[in-house]
Amino acid sequence: MSEALEADYVIVGAGSAGCVLADRLSADGRHAVIVLERGGSDIGPLIQMPAAFSIPMNMPLYDWGFRTEPEPHLNGRRLAVPRGKVIGGSSSINGMVFVRGHARDFDTWEAMGARGWGFRDVLPYFRRMETSHGGEAGWRGCDGPLHVTRGRMRNPLYTAFIEAGRQAGYGITEDYNGHRQEGFGVMEMTVWGGRRWSAANAYLRPALKRKNLRLFTGVEVQRVEFDGRRAVGVMIRRGRRTQIVRARREVILSASSINSPKILMLSGIGPASDLRRLGIEIVADRPGVGANLQDHLEIYVQYAARRKITLHRHLNPVSKAVIGAMWLLARRGIGTSNQFESCGFIRSAAGIEYPDIQYHFLPAAVRYDGRAAADRHGFQVHVGPMRSKSRGRVALASSDPAAPPSIRFNYMSHPDDWAEFRSCVRLTREIMAQPAMAEHIDHEIAPGADTQSDAEIDAFVRAHVESAYHPCGTCRMGGTDDPMAVVDPQCRVIGVEALRVVDSSIFPQITNGNLNAPTIMTGEKAADMILGRDPLPASNLEPWIHPNWRTAQR
Repeated sequence: MSEALEADYVIVGAGSAGCVLADRLSADGRHAVIVLERGGSDIGPLIQMPAAFSIPMNMPLYDWGFRTEPEPHLNGRRLAVPRGKVIGGSSSINGMVFVRGHARDFDTWEAMGARGWGFRDVLPYFRRMETSHGGEAGWRGCDGPLHVTRGRMRNPLYTAFIEAGRQAGYGITEDYNGHRQEGFGVMEMTVWGGRRWSAANAYLRPALKRKNLRLFTGVEVQRVEFDGRRAVGVMIRRGRRTQIVRARREVILSASSINSPKILMLSGIGPASDLRRLGIEIVADRPGVGANLQDHLEIYVQYAARRKITLHRHLNPVSKAVIGAMWLLARRGIGTSNQFESCGFIRSAAGIEYPDIQYHFLPAAVRYDGRAAADRHGFQVHVGPMRSKSRGRVALASSDPAAPPSIRFNYMSHPDDWAEFRSCVRLTREIMAQPAMAEHIDHEIAPGADTQSDAEIDAFVRAHVESAYHPCGTCRMGGTDDPMAVVDPQCRVIGVEALRVVDSSIFPQITNGNLNAPTIMTGEKAADMILGRDPLPASNLEPWIHPNWRTAQR
């Protein structure tokens, strides 16, 4: 990188949205594009084998290693905040679950000031980005770069969980990414040909064949450089050398909901009083930078199994070696699945218009680090509320670009969070008590049969709740007259020129389910904006809403 570096567009971050932008902005050959990534290669079985996803998520080579500040409502626990530090970003270390979000999520964005981001506007981009294998015709894409598939459902516990939902009185959805999210059904994953189909595999790797796209890895972006109020490039460090990478048209931050606000603040865009205390010159006083931090929390409701049909038999070195060999030699076997193959989306109470609880079912009782939670056969559901009212923040701990930011989610700081988790526990127990699942259960491992009262459930949540790793919202999109908005509906940073943010940090409110799909959609829609193209024609499809949602919970 000793040569002078300059391009039309400089993209910071080769993650889910950054990979999309790299592909779409370079596609017609008219614009030079540079992508800067802190991490390195995503090649290798630990990332590419779907069943191994919990390994890179816990490796410093691939993960930034962020942790929260002590969370005051969770016994002062510091929770992990994995973010991908590798080509593909978090799409290279995530659980590969594919959830678009509910239509009402995006209508809410628009109501919050994100004009042009309603469901009718974003659905065409969801379709453009994917090739759906088994999805609902008309609602799903059929020729996009991102392959979305379904597991083979070979373990009987997957179908038992769906049937238990039906027996409990909930509906069945044939495609929760189609017209009806609410109900129980088969879960989708970004896996293709037995491999993790990350944004790097779907978008970036094919695009790198073009001469007008360059990728640099191992790059620490220190700040955005300005000429007056216009962004003209970024200051980077690679090894011991620092230099400026210049942008003739725009700088685009796609560095995650943690690092994008960090880079903005290091560049003088953020809460002025906080930045002055660190000796950072103010370019634009935007108090919303780093604020509005949101996430999904979840607990694992775990059960001991009556029969030896779970994945526990594979949680030993010999079996793992066999699984790995099958995957390496033939891309076959258990290694080709993330193991999340059935799911549910339900409403916790009457009067709630669309689902506010999500289930992932797993035919094993394990933790996210891959270790067994019990030395016997078992299974679990990951369950948590979708729209917590708690809000946190990302702040600079230092003006040193190499220093990690301060992260505090303020988890469970709103009283409604506790009531919602009590509902999660009790509704889950009711579902698992249905005949389809009851025949497989020996006993409840966690929270445990003795955990019944509100206080007991609250204590369990306080001690054991975990992040689902869906941080977002720290560079919130909104109107230019909104003092807490960071970017306008064109993803342009308010108060400066030639600088955009395009990643999950711009979400005004967290969406239902896992965030990788809406993040990729954001990259797709933003690419048209950046290139000055007309948006795709709006859709007139309407989502399914329970006809009696005002008076019925199911």
